[in-house]
Amino acid sequence: MNVGPTKYVVISPVRDEEAYLTFTIESMIAQTVRPGEWVIVNDGSTDGTGAIIDKYAAQYPWIRAVHRLNRGFRKAGGGVVEAFNDGLNALSTSDWDFIVKMDGDLTFENTYFEKCLEKFQREPRLGIGGGVICYIENGAKRFEPCPEFHVRGATKIYRRDCWEAIGGFWPAPGWDTMDEVKANMLGWGTRSFPELHLRHHRYTGTADGVWAGLVKNGRANYVCGYHPLFMLAKCCIRLPKRPYVIGSIGLLYGFLTGYLKQIPQVDDVKTIGFLRRQQLGRLWGRQTIWR
Repeated sequence: MNVGPTKYVVISPVRDEEAYLTFTIESMIAQTVRPGEWVIVNDGSTDGTGAIIDKYAAQYPWIRAVHRLNRGFRKAGGGVVEAFNDGLNALSTSDWDFIVKMDGDLTFENTYFEKCLEKFQREPRLGIGGGVICYIENGAKRFEPCPEFHVRGATKIYRRDCWEAIGGFWPAPGWDTMDEVKANMLGWGTRSFPELHLRHHRYTGTADGVWAGLVKNGRANYVCGYHPLFMLAKCCIRLPKRPYVIGSIGLLYGFLTGYLKQIPQVDDVKTIGFLRRQQLGRLWGRQTIWR
């Protein structure tokens, strides 16, 4: 299927990705349908990430570099959004149909974007989509489990009308769930494409360690306004998964300490209300975005 004149732009916030960034750039260069512009935002890296970006930007005019000062620490959720927004503001073109948020530690097939855009063409109300994340373990692919409506934050494609309707990203942990919840509330479809695989070279949430990643996940669920009953069910379901028991404790700790520390939640009563109704519906066995 010919994707025609469809135009997409990509923004990649990256930090200390010297070991993997070249894989992602080479995958993008090989695409059968390249982006009109790709802004790679060096979010204060202390390794050779910035030099890698500059090298490729000098060779390919559609690749652009943005360098941010080092804040001295990883800022969960909000730091990624701040870097993405700097990339968004640096775009030299406003003539695009889709905008992509993509990490800098991925490898994907050369037809990845062509096939993704074909799916969007076939589904006019599909607002957010993207492939599924996998890891290579002992020569075999292992996939990250997630509900069908959810597209991993490492690779998200937004139709322009949907992007403008949701108003961009919430600048805090949980942004990559709230965007989809709000899109569904507004009548857009969101889903991952299980047949399109991207290899993630680093496990999600492990940049600061496994425990910190679990706590961050639980904290993000709190910030998004997850219903406590749904969160408790999520922790119970996770008990038999690695790391056993401790994984659920980390999630619950992150969630509960959000209340104890009175951390601000998403300031969108309608979206949180929609989210909680969907979660309770899931617990009661009704049809929801969680299926």
